[in-house]
Amino acid sequence: MTLNLIVDTILNRVLVGDDLSLEEGVVLLKQTDPEKVEKIRRVSDILRSQQAGETVTYVINRNINFTNICEQHCSFCAFRRDAAEEGAFGLEIHQILEKTADAVQRGATEICMQGGLNPAAKMNGKSLPYYLHLVQTIKTQFPHLHLHAFSPQEVQFIAREDQISYADVLMAFRDAGVGSMPGTAAEILDDSVRKIICPEKIKTATWLEIVTTAHRLGLPTTSTLLSGHIETPQQQMLHLQQLRSLQKKALEQNYLAKITEFIVLPFVGENAPTPLRRRVGRDQPILGDTLLLTAVARIFLGHYIPNHQPSWVKLGLDGATEALRWGCNDIGGTLMEEHITTMAGAKGGTCMEPETLQNAIASLGRPYQQRDTLYLPIQDRSKKDSSR
Repeated sequence: MTLNLIVDTILNRVLVGDDLSLEEGVVLLKQTDPEKVEKIRRVSDILRSQQAGETVTYVINRNINFTNICEQHCSFCAFRRDAAEEGAFGLEIHQILEKTADAVQRGATEICMQGGLNPAAKMNGKSLPYYLHLVQTIKTQFPHLHLHAFSPQEVQFIAREDQISYADVLMAFRDAGVGSMPGTAAEILDDSVRKIICPEKIKTATWLEIVTTAHRLGLPTTSTLLSGHIETPQQQMLHLQQLRSLQKKALEQNYLAKITEFIVLPFVGENAPTPLRRRVGRDQPILGDTLLLTAVARIFLGHYIPNHQPSWVKLGLDGATEALRWGCNDIGGTLMEEHITTMAGAKGGTCMEPETLQNAIASLGRPYQQRDTLYLPIQDRSKKDSSR
């Protein structure tokens, strides 16, 4: 069987509803012939239309990175600092509230809050009360705001510091007002890669355990994949396979929550630590590689995770808009401020106005819709209906 027939067979199976295997995904990711790549793109776009519709969504949100002081030394991170290092910061609660109030004034429905792992960030000698104080202070003043906060790595860090279980941390977050958990710190869910790029981070099994526990306890999560560094197509597909299995478990076990979206996060190395930057050999993502992975992710994850989003911070708005033709149905959030990727050297910017996102979507001839964090539509009364 020729390679062209193999690709056609794989894509035809997907179009009739079959699940892609890991090996078939690798075949698709290795395609370089423009005609075959275009076939993959077209199928991803068809599936996007079937699974998520024609309307492209976006969220008005703000990132708040409350500290860059971190005990870990990930090889791709230009954001972290030691406590005594120049540029280290930790926001006071009044600064966090000022940023939150400004976000609400600008129409935000979500605050995404994550930070470095600072062992000194404690109240009464404990980490969890410090994090809960952040949450409760925001929720007291802004009870209707959705808090999308604290990654699985932060959950593990707090549990370790306070010698409590992951479930204890997650239940405390949930009860204090955290609405969902970012699926960051996943990077690549393959420990052979993690040993090189983030050896101090949690192992794959721990990340999966914490996300599963969150779903069981009713905390929705997102999911991500850090691509374009030292990982192989096989490892990319292994990562996607584990996300699909995680979501299938949540669905089969009737957990209270599940993964709401998937985002490809291409590696940006311009200001990353030198060893990994040299090993990768470039500073900015390769758009074509990211788009192909985006398309294959839509084909592989299918109806299990129907919402797919590009990173305009990493790809630029033009690249993110193009990704809407490669399986994505959401263009992300306004962010208002973004430090982690920008400090790594990303060129996409730190803030997008809703009108800018709307215009990008409309340039493809597709309607747009503001959403909340959990993908429920929000009527934007201040803007004309895009369907008019």
